[in-house]
Amino acid sequence: MDEEVIPILHVEDAAAAVAWYGRLGFTQQWEHRFEPGLPAFVEVARGRVRLFLSEHKGDARPDTLIYLRVREVDAIAGEFGVRAKDAPWAREIELRDPDGNRLWVGTPAE
Repeated sequence: MDEEVIPILHVEDAAAAVAWYGRLGFTQQWEHRFEPGLPAFVEVARGRVRLFLSEHKGDARPDTLIYLRVREVDAIAGEFGVRAKDAPWAREIELRDPDGNRLWVGTPAE
């Protein structure tokens, strides 16, 4: 097993969050609830990148910021209708998910 870090993001509606992250190329891997009707804890993945999305109070702070490094940021920018900007280290966009979590998405400069 490879060691990894998996950020946990707080979401109010896991199904809506899974759909939004699907626009970034993530797919749902699994969902856990202790009982029907209780908060969901979901894993989404994009290749080897994984995120946990949790409806549980206290699992993560609102307004979290993560950085997602991708091969082609312009395709994602087009999906979300934003313009990528060039920085010395990468071509980037900034997004907010439906729960206010912030994502910087970038393709490294060559």
